[in-house]
Amino acid sequence: MGGRRSAVGKRLDSLAKWMLKFRLISIPAGMIANSSYAWSFVSRTDRIRANRLRDRLKEGQMPQHVSIIMDGNRRFAWNSSMDTDVGHDMGKEKLKEVMGWILDLEIPYFTVYALSTENISERSEEELESLYDLYVSGLTEISQDPKIHSKKVRVQAVGRLEMLPDRVREAIRMADDSTSEYSDFLFTVCLAYGGREEIVDAVRDVASAHAEGELPLDEIDTTQISSRLYTSNLPDPDLVIRTSGEERISNFLLWQIAYSELHFTDVHWPSFNKSDLYEALESFQKRGRKYGR
Repeated sequence: MGGRRSAVGKRLDSLAKWMLKFRLISIPAGMIANSSYAWSFVSRTDRIRANRLRDRLKEGQMPQHVSIIMDGNRRFAWNSSMDTDVGHDMGKEKLKEVMGWILDLEIPYFTVYALSTENISERSEEELESLYDLYVSGLTEISQDPKIHSKKVRVQAVGRLEMLPDRVREAIRMADDSTSEYSDFLFTVCLAYGGREEIVDAVRDVASAHAEGELPLDEIDTTQISSRLYTSNLPDPDLVIRTSGEERISNFLLWQIAYSELHFTDVHWPSFNKSDLYEALESFQKRGRKYGR
């Protein structure tokens, strides 16, 4: 469904660019675009539409676990002639905003893909250091956020965390310690994470248990693998959302998303808004998904 919307959107963009070549259209269009009244009307209309969609969503079957591949911080910055660091910082602020929407919808499990193992090997040292600083400030802010505590949100990070600098691991520990008693919601950040690596680590654990005589060969099954994943305390995602127009999974939760619904949107992560989230949830509901299949 996301792919069809993408194709329609591109055709509409092309038509709009062609029409704007004509002064009869471009002049009034420019006047409207620069009008504060026009923007106020559009903003109010968007809020009304979003609120109506939210109310409809709450009447239907809501996913229990939503995962997001937060893609497009750098492209957002480049398209806006901004420094890459600004794009990442705006992405961090967007995550806090989306977290609030998820909590308001009472979706108990929320997981995001923040940093892959490939990112660590492929990104420049300068960009990685900037990202690490953002993770420290972001995790610190989350652990001190009154809404996190009032909603009783447990915060955790998963992945090959030993690959991260000490300051990031300390911020993870503080966020985990400050929310460890909570159980109403579970927010998971995937850092230094790779789906293949996660499966390899789980298989190694199974092999070790078998070699030590703790796990008979005929008892090795999907349950044994699942119980050894980084996300063993999470149900599998019901809905996976990816921003920025890419329609691939990129090594994210490969084992867990066997039966997940996938939703792709063209919007870059810093521009992701409430309507985009609601449209993804509406798409999920329209597919008539049955849990456990």
